[in-house]
Amino acid sequence: MTDLAGYTTLGLGGPAKALVVASAEDGLIGAVRAADAAGEPVLLIGGGSNLVISDQGFDGTVVHVNTRGVSFERGGDGCLEMAVAAGEDWDDVVAAAVAEGLAGLECLSGIPGRAGATPIQNVGAYGQEVAEVITGVRVFDRLTGLTSVIPNERCCFRYRSSLFRSAGPRYVLLGVTFRLARQARSMPVRYAELASELGVRMGERAGTGEVRSAVLKIRARKGMVLSPGDPDSRSAGSFFTNPVLSAAQLAQVEAAARDAGAGQVPRFDAGDGLVKVPAAWLIEQAGFGKGHGGPGPARVSSKHTLALVNAGGATTADLLALAREIREGVRAAFGVTLEPEPILIGVSL
Repeated sequence: MTDLAGYTTLGLGGPAKALVVASAEDGLIGAVRAADAAGEPVLLIGGGSNLVISDQGFDGTVVHVNTRGVSFERGGDGCLEMAVAAGEDWDDVVAAAVAEGLAGLECLSGIPGRAGATPIQNVGAYGQEVAEVITGVRVFDRLTGLTSVIPNERCCFRYRSSLFRSAGPRYVLLGVTFRLARQARSMPVRYAELASELGVRMGERAGTGEVRSAVLKIRARKGMVLSPGDPDSRSAGSFFTNPVLSAAQLAQVEAAARDAGAGQVPRFDAGDGLVKVPAAWLIEQAGFGKGHGGPGPARVSSKHTLALVNAGGATTADLLALAREIREGVRAAFGVTLEPEPILIGVSL
C-alpha cells in the first residue's frame, strides 16, 4: 500500500489500498470505470493542496490525475479560449496565460494544485474567481458512463463551491476551458491589498505580468506559495472559508466585538443583503494568533492565521484537534461556525 502523505501539501494521510497514476485521459476514465465495476471506493488526487486525509488512509483506489495538455483557440471579441487538461499544474497554467498576453487568471497566481480542481471549489483570490472566465468543464459522469461538457451556467458556481463539490464523487473532471481577454493590461484590480502592492487605485489596471508578480510576493509573505524552505507553506492553504452572514448575524458579531473591545468588524458585500466577514479576523480576535499551537506538531502559520500547518511530525488527528479548538473558540466568541475549505477524506470536524 502507498502512503498518501507524499501526495498532499500538508504531508498528512495514511495508506491507500491501491494507487493508479493516470497520465492519459483514457487511462483516467479506465481506472475509474474498473474501480466502479469492482465496487471499490475511488479518490481522485491532483496536487493534493486542498485535501485532509485520515491517518487511516483510504480503503479503495486512489487515482492520481497527471494528464497534460494546453491549447488555444480564437474565441472572438478579442478573446482566446484556453483548454487545459485536469492534471496540469495550476500555476503553470496561469504563467502560460500571462506569457500568451491573456488576462483573467493573473490574480490566481501561486495557488498550488492542478487545473482540474479549480472548478470544484470555484478557486478565487485577490478579487478573481475561475467562475468568471470558465466557459465549460469537460467531465466523465460515473452515473451515466458518458463524457460531456458542462457549460458555465450549469456549473452552479458560488463562493468556494460548485456543482462538482455538491455532487460528491459523481463527476471526474477531465479538462477546463477558460475564455481570456487578449490584452497586456490586467482585469480591473478589485482587492485593496493588491492595489496597494501595485501602487494603483481600486478599479485600475496594471500589466498582467506585474499583477502576477505582485500576487506571488503577497502570497509568499503569507506562506501561501509552496516552498521546501518554508515550513509555513506545509498547509492546505486557507483552512476555513470566510463566513457569509445575514444582517442579523452581522449585528450579533458586531455586538460581540464591541463587548470585547475588538473594534470595527471588517466586511465585504456578498450580494442579496449578505456580507462576507474575514475568517482570519474572527480567528485572531477569538485569541488564536499567528503561531498558535506551537511548538506542537500542528500549529497556526506564523504568517497567516487562516493556514494550519504541519510543523513536522504532525498527524491528521493533531491538525483536526487544532481546527476544532479554533472553530469552537470563534463560535464561543462570535456565534459564528467556521466551515472548512479543504475536502476532508475519512475525517470530519
